[in-house]
Order: sequence, then structure tokens, then C-alpha cells
Amino acid sequence: MERKGKFITFEGCDGCGKSTQLRKLSNYLTKNGVPHIFTREPGGGKISEAIREILLNGKNSEMTDECEALLYSASRVQHLHDRVQPALDEGKLVVCDRYFHSSFAYQAFARGLGMDFISKINSYAIEHYTPDVTIFIDLSPTEAFARKKGADENDRLEQAGMDFHNRVYEGYLTLAKTDKCVEVVNGRQTPDEIFADVLAILKKRNCL
Repeated sequence: MERKGKFITFEGCDGCGKSTQLRKLSNYLTKNGVPHIFTREPGGGKISEAIREILLNGKNSEMTDECEALLYSASRVQHLHDRVQPALDEGKLVVCDRYFHSSFAYQAFARGLGMDFISKINSYAIEHYTPDVTIFIDLSPTEAFARKKGADENDRLEQAGMDFHNRVYEGYLTLAKTDKCVEVVNGRQTPDEIFADVLAILKKRNCL
């Protein structure tokens, strides 16, 4: 699929500092007149945001792992149609907070559903909308949750337990070694140092 714009995604464990880096990048792009949009997964549109509410609602504890994975992939397809593709067609830089690498880390690795299953249900996104670069902010769950002062009691995934989040982290580390679009940034640095690394990666990957 022809792409006029660039597609950048950010990944990392809950509390790793993605939100801070996204704000810094937004300020940088605005200041430098770079046409762009920011979006997120799950979410990014009316239907996808409705699915997000179901996925993250702490009261939905009976949700099966397979249902969780399928809802993420369904939200993703709608999000690509509603937000990502239109912006790419306009030649904009699309910056997304989480994408299919989250499904691999959280569902394939941490939930134990396997790469084959997650790859199959995300085949549309993988085939047509591979990111130009995925920035993984490397910070362990123990460090990340300490930084954010614990898990959000209303977030179903954050409440999944430290063993689960450690498996998520191991999944990300595996992806960083095997997926050529993933670039690793040391999350133990100061926010400014992290952002300097982010900018260097985006320029190296011809996204800026």
C-alpha cells in the first residue's frame, strides 16, 4: 500500500514514560511546522474508543485471553481506517501510542497465546501498516510502577500482577532483538536525554 506519510509507534511497559515523550515530540513537531497527528491504541476513533472502554474496564475480569486479543485486533483495524490511513494519505507524520507490538508483548508473550495466533489475527495491520519505526522505551515493570506509584486500580491490564508485567517486558526485549523496525531507548535516562535519543532515531530512520 502506497504511503505518503510516515508512521511512528511508541511502545513500553506501563509507566515507562511514553506520555512524557509523546508530549515532547508534539511540541517539537508543532514548533518545527511538521504536519502530524497523535493517536493511540486501543482507541483513536469512536468505535475503537468504545472497544478500549471494554478492554480496560477493571470490572471485566471474566474476559478470556482470546477475547482480549481479538478485541485489540478489531479495534486496530477500525483505527487504521478512521485515523491512520487518512493522515498518511495527506502526507502527515502519524505518531501512535502503542500498536501491534503491544499485542505481541501482552497477548502473545504475557498471556501465552503465541506469536502465530497474534500474527494471524493482526495480519491486516502487519501486511498493510507496518510502522516506519517503533520506539521501545526500555524500563522494567518494577522501575516503571515505582515511578508511577503503583498500578491504576481501574485499569484491568495494569491490575494483572507483576508476574504478568514481567512477561510483557521479556516479550518486548525479545521483539527488540528480532524485529528490525524496533529501536530501543534507555528509559532510565532523564526525560530530556530520552527525547534526544528519540529525535536521533527518527532522523536516522528518515522520519524527520
